[in-house]
Amino acid sequence: MSAALNTTDYKQLTTAITGNMRKLKAGVPDVIAGFNAMGKAALAPGVLDAKTKELIALAIGVAARCDGCLGFHTQALARLGATREEVNEMLGVAVYMGGGPSLMYAANAVAAFDEALGAQAQ
Repeated sequence: MSAALNTTDYKQLTTAITGNMRKLKAGVPDVIAGFNAMGKAALAPGVLDAKTKELIALAIGVAARCDGCLGFHTQALARLGATREEVNEMLGVAVYMGGGPSLMYAANAVAAFDEALGAQAQ
């Protein structure tokens, strides 16, 4: 199993973020409801399938250097049956578009995807 350079445990990170989001939702319920509605609409079935949309989301997470995005979107990709080859090819495009900083996060995305695949197998 690969190790991310910052040794982030993405499952632990997404669990912590989910707990913090519950607290944030209590303070700004309309904002969170709006964000959730936007996410549901963006990921709704259409011309692009769910896996393609999640690959796009992970590419943006890599380019934006968002650890939480790596955790959530690699977990979704593992659930959707994404292959190592699909993720690697998408990461190549993300690195091309984002340069060196995206390369560093692409390496971490590999670790997050490995972790998510391992969790799916359990």
